[in-house]
Amino acid sequence: MKLSRAEYKEIVRCTDNLRPTRQCMKILKERFPNHSQSTLLSVFSLEYQKRTKRTISRHHAPDAIEDYYQRYLSKASSRPSSPVLLELANEVDLSPALMARIILDRFLQDQEGGVPSKPVLNSMLREPSLIPDKALANHIYQCTINDCCYGPLVDCIKHAIGQEHEVLLRDKLKEKNLSFLDENQLRARGYDKTPDIILEVPIAVEGHIVHWIESKASFGDDHSHRTYLNEQFWSYWNRFGPGLVIYWHGFIGELDSQRDRGILLKDCFPTDIVTLGQGTDRD
Repeated sequence: MKLSRAEYKEIVRCTDNLRPTRQCMKILKERFPNHSQSTLLSVFSLEYQKRTKRTISRHHAPDAIEDYYQRYLSKASSRPSSPVLLELANEVDLSPALMARIILDRFLQDQEGGVPSKPVLNSMLREPSLIPDKALANHIYQCTINDCCYGPLVDCIKHAIGQEHEVLLRDKLKEKNLSFLDENQLRARGYDKTPDIILEVPIAVEGHIVHWIESKASFGDDHSHRTYLNEQFWSYWNRFGPGLVIYWHGFIGELDSQRDRGILLKDCFPTDIVTLGQGTDRD
């Protein structure tokens, strides 16, 4: 779904006071019924991550960590069956999953007499049943399943969605009988930084030649698109020629401004494909 910059800013304004819990998606969907949930979630996630980067340092200050931990212990003791850790995260405007990580880290320091290793911490966040304190394990679990922006559950979902759209892209190319190499095949041939798909025979989409396709299971906003341009897309262009980027969850329409320079943006697999002559690798 392509959004005008004005539409995008309207959604962003609505996300300003929302917390990254599952309930926020209900609010956004009610406010913007004509936009897909995947687009709204992607926009919200990007905006919340920007907000978090601006404030995360104060949450990791030693005095803040100690304050959160003591408040958690007090609340857990007086209200053991309530989702006190989730409530604390919302109260201080911190991602529930990130709050869970802070509290678990601090708990393990008490248990082990030192800073826990990242593998141990990550394994307990992924599988809270490994946490020796069962009440804390339950509170960690509540934070993980209620966070729509951070945490091991979100990471797994994002990875699965990314894989799903790469499979969808390959299936669409096969339906069109287009010859291509995917990222795994390219790496097996010794390529290092590659797009998801290199077309062995180039195509034309809306009058623009395409040698490669990149699949992004996310929304293309100004910041992410600028980052991808600088870190990926222009290097693909230099190496393989003009290409196509599919932002499956939509993008700001005004960002599709590099077509004449060789980078085309779409929010779905193109339908008006014209197969050209034999493709050439720019090696």
